[in-house]
Amino acid sequence: MTTSGFRPTHVVPQNGMPAWEAPEPGRPTVPLDALLPVQLVERRGDWGHVLCANGWSAWVDGRLLIAVPQDPPAADGPIARTADPRPLLSRTEQALARYRTAVEELAEAALDGEAFRSRTAGLRVGVVIDGEAVWLYDSHQGCWVYGDGTRLSPYGADDAPRDTEDPGHAPTQVVSPDGGM
Repeated sequence: MTTSGFRPTHVVPQNGMPAWEAPEPGRPTVPLDALLPVQLVERRGDWGHVLCANGWSAWVDGRLLIAVPQDPPAADGPIARTADPRPLLSRTEQALARYRTAVEELAEAALDGEAFRSRTAGLRVGVVIDGEAVWLYDSHQGCWVYGDGTRLSPYGADDAPRDTEDPGHAPTQVVSPDGGM
């Protein structure tokens, strides 16, 4: 189930990240999955309150979130290395098919847990489709790309943000999906 009006503003880093029920280290909850698209709805110093597509929310270390631009690159902009979406879509389908096959074999007891982990090691897929727009994770380039049906453009990298000299502890800020605060 997707929350109405959900628009990702950030992506969880490639190794996932811990999450908390409140902006307090003593109240941990379920960690967030790697490369999960989230919407940052509030900042409280280094803490970030994020909303997931299914309506679940949590507090995270906001400094570690990977920002993605709100406005996809213009279709008339320069063509990126991954301009044709078909090869990436094909790789995504192949990775998903490999995972599905492994799940089916695990369910039929044709694989044990260790063989399943071995078979799925290194598989990485990320897809968000919203009408004509698509966000795909390109594991070869290590980044998310945006597609409009005709071409793909870089959208957000999965490298960790650089530390700033003084990240400070700003007061609570409500962050709107359009990028304003």
